[in-house]
Amino acid sequence: MTVDVGAQLRKGVVEYCILGLLATEPTYGWKLSEGLVSRGLIASIGTLYPILGRLRAQGLVSSFDQQSDAGPSRRYYRVTESGHRQLAAFRTHWGPFARTVHELVGEDTP
Repeated sequence: MTVDVGAQLRKGVVEYCILGLLATEPTYGWKLSEGLVSRGLIASIGTLYPILGRLRAQGLVSSFDQQSDAGPSRRYYRVTESGHRQLAAFRTHWGPFARTVHELVGEDTP
């Protein structure tokens, strides 16, 4: 059995990447998905909404509807205070974790 390493890595961090993007500004789903798809973090917009649903259920993001000049209103998502705390905790652990992983499996040197 072959494991898709990239998929496993994305699964572990995509929720925090979403929180990170939303921490900069509230964003509607389509725009959020474009940023994630272009970076290879999700496959499509269909992947995003179940994740946003989980984040909402956990109280890490909230949503609101806002009228759009380009058509019907859009649902925007923003990080809650709890989400900001969770993101801060992730940031605290991510740097040391990434450095340790790189030390253990980083590029071979001749």
